[in-house]
Amino acid sequence: MKKIFGILKNRLFLFFALIAVQVTVLMLLLYVLQQSSMFVQAALTVLSLLLVLWIVTRKENPAYKTAWIILILLLPVFGILMYFCFSQRQLTKKERTLMLDTYQKTHRLMVSDKEMRGELRKLDVSVSRQSDYIETASIYPLYNNTQAKYYPMGEDFFQDLLTELSAAEHFIYLEYFIIEEGVMWDGVLRILEQKAQAGLDVRVIYDDAACLRTLPPDFIEKMREKGIPCVAFNPMRPILGSLFNNRDHRKIAVIDGHTGFCGGANLADEYINVRQRFGVWKDATVMIKGAAVWSLLMMFLHLWEFSTGEDVNFEAYQQYKIPSKPGEACGYVQPFADMPLDETYLSEGVFLNMIARAKDYIYINTPYLIPGYELVTALCTAAQSGVDVRITTPGIPDKKLVFMITQSYYPALLKAGAKIYEYSPGFIHSKTFVCDDELGLVGTINLDYRSLYLDFECGVWMYKLPCVADMKRDFLETAEQSREIVYADTQRLPWYKQFFVAILTVFAPLV
Repeated sequence: MKKIFGILKNRLFLFFALIAVQVTVLMLLLYVLQQSSMFVQAALTVLSLLLVLWIVTRKENPAYKTAWIILILLLPVFGILMYFCFSQRQLTKKERTLMLDTYQKTHRLMVSDKEMRGELRKLDVSVSRQSDYIETASIYPLYNNTQAKYYPMGEDFFQDLLTELSAAEHFIYLEYFIIEEGVMWDGVLRILEQKAQAGLDVRVIYDDAACLRTLPPDFIEKMREKGIPCVAFNPMRPILGSLFNNRDHRKIAVIDGHTGFCGGANLADEYINVRQRFGVWKDATVMIKGAAVWSLLMMFLHLWEFSTGEDVNFEAYQQYKIPSKPGEACGYVQPFADMPLDETYLSEGVFLNMIARAKDYIYINTPYLIPGYELVTALCTAAQSGVDVRITTPGIPDKKLVFMITQSYYPALLKAGAKIYEYSPGFIHSKTFVCDDELGLVGTINLDYRSLYLDFECGVWMYKLPCVADMKRDFLETAEQSREIVYADTQRLPWYKQFFVAILTVFAPLV
């Protein structure tokens, strides 16, 4: 009985129960009207066709549009209802104004160093073009005077995170997709409390949808009682029409403006293998120290102002800015953030650039391989051009249906000459690219539709830093622990399962 009451009080259960009731009532109402009136039936048919025509003309990914069109034509009542409730990415006028105003504030503080850019162009035009794209398509410039440390596992990252948090003297800003009470969060929270009591500026952002089942309803109040301002990004309200289908998938920690962390690990026990649900959980993070932390700081403050409505004094943080140093051959770092509210698919563009410009090899770790036509074509073209393309995916998936879709992309890649590995010890959650012993990328971006087109994401692009060699070494060591997939492995599914996977693949962009 206690278990039943516990389920009934669960925020996640209550949220989806209320949404399900509203969807059911609306569907029944529309169905009854449709059956009782030829006029309503004709109106729904016309609305379906007009909606399909409107979707076709929108500037969106073709796979996303195709999935909605099929759903609307097959199930007009259900499809129309789902489209208007869940597909829209539009903010209110007030929210959009706030987002753009905040964007302009940060834009003014993102100053590109032309001398340093010229040095990179002389060093390698191809790499310079990749960096130019990131800055032009976003607002985030290139830096040097930055050191980076790569963490192949969450446990390694956690220990250094605690060390850096303990050393904070001015402020600690954390932005994480998931926070869950346990060993990891308790360790972080103890330090946050101590620092807040000592007068430091400590703030936390988390994604409300991701934390519906992991945090209590009074979490924000409890944090504020400890002296820690806290905000949930895009609070989930169980009202149809109010759902904003873009989540904050970023994982950022910024300490005093000189140290930052970015990667795949959230603040929950499974990410440091204290709790194992899918075997060994492998996750990658990068710590950066120096000039490039400025971009991570601006990312956090941008979303803080948007989420809280506070008027952040961005200029006041200039005292913490560490300058780049043109003329120093210490490698280059370029953190970037991808925002789904514009029509620029930055992360996909960064990946396409890295793949297209690879000369010798490109190695990729990803938990989900649902890349879309453009990325599949780029990977196949690179492999057929003699580039050593290797991809590692999980051996023990966290979502079985999603993993079936991931595996459906294997045949085309293998036929083109790419190599694919499944991480035998468990689940690989790392999102990394490493290329030609020179380029590396660590971030929060999965190779799936949600990460590439719907969510707020971030990453750290690096060139000629020592940690790129660590990334390559980690990939090769991981491959040794993994099972290499051959083409024959992909042909063992019976026809009915292949048909089921084909249906899943069509609707994958809607998940």
